[in-house]
Amino acid sequence: MAISKEFTLYLEQRLNGVLNVDLKLKHVSSVSGGSINAAYCLHTTAGDFMMKRNNKDAYPNMFACESAGLATISKTQTIAVPKTILLDEFEEDDFLILEWIEAGRAKPVASKLLGQQLAAMHRHTANQFGLDTDNYMGSLPQSNRKHDAWASFFNEERLEPMVKLALSKELLNLKDEQAFERLYKVVPELFEEEAPALLHGDLWSGNYLISVNQKPYLIDPAVSYGHREFDIAMTTLFGGFGREFYEAYQESFPMANGWQQRLDLWNLYPILLHLNLFGGSYLAQVRQCLQRYL
Repeated sequence: MAISKEFTLYLEQRLNGVLNVDLKLKHVSSVSGGSINAAYCLHTTAGDFMMKRNNKDAYPNMFACESAGLATISKTQTIAVPKTILLDEFEEDDFLILEWIEAGRAKPVASKLLGQQLAAMHRHTANQFGLDTDNYMGSLPQSNRKHDAWASFFNEERLEPMVKLALSKELLNLKDEQAFERLYKVVPELFEEEAPALLHGDLWSGNYLISVNQKPYLIDPAVSYGHREFDIAMTTLFGGFGREFYEAYQESFPMANGWQQRLDLWNLYPILLHLNLFGGSYLAQVRQCLQRYL
């Protein structure tokens, strides 16, 4: 998605006002990894910035939700996130400009620090599971209606909407629906309730950065207050988290016995989301995880 001359001038004007500087946009380069949004590095005379852009009608308030999630994490003062520079719109698009983080290759010391800092973030709690506002998980809306128990929150705000959507797309069948109905009934028996923890909510390996000076950053959050095993489970889906991460987390904030046996339970939500977004290649994995708990 090209940056027009008009958009360039608007960006310069808005950044100058927000930063109280006289910058010029030298050039723009595309950034890889954005499957939902167009992503760019803005190279300016005042330094580099990250910009995301999408159609505001296709994903209403997505960047406002992302910025709010980053702010929620930042307020804990436990782990770094990129600073929001500007949230705005231009013509048919919304855009979000963030602090540019120069990424490096994670060393064991950074993986350890990531585990320690995530554990510290998870100690921040709330009275109920959920959040005051809804947001997004990937490109799909995510309900954060509050519940007193994680089991009911997980069933009603996480699994049930994804199952309903998959049924409407004929990605799941009646037998699958009946299996999920049985699962909902046994979920409360499968884990120990804990106080709600502030979750990143979409913590796969593409949603954290290690800077060139080995400082961990969380990016692209889908925050809510939930069971902290949910975040840990997502770290196992696509790899990218070192042994030092898990050891440091456990030392800082040990999880309940048997947490390893619940990873597939919590990962049903992101796998169902992938089924709805990318189709039947994820169906076997959904059914395999589901059958473990029936």
